[in-house]
Amino acid sequence: MDRFENLYDITETAQVRFFGMTTEKARYDFGIVYTSRFFGKPLVVCMQTGQSTLLSSEDTVNPGYLQKIFRLNDVEEAHELSVFFQEHLPAVPFEENQY
Repeated sequence: MDRFENLYDITETAQVRFFGMTTEKARYDFGIVYTSRFFGKPLVVCMQTGQSTLLSSEDTVNPGYLQKIFRLNDVEEAHELSVFFQEHLPAVPFEENQY
């Protein structure tokens, strides 16, 4: 008996971009995986901590959200990342019936 119901199994050639950056207080290394899945939101992975999330530029306007997702101690660092991601992540058009 199957324990899981397969919802999807898709192979896709994805574009991946790696960013390394520093602020006055920290160094960051991110991998950004651009995909047509997940409402068009790229998968953002912090290479130091392994924390990952789906983000669009609209999601990054709230530094508190980034502070929570990436477990940052400093709200100023979250603000720096907010500005960075707003410049480097695409805006995502609303697609009502993707799934």
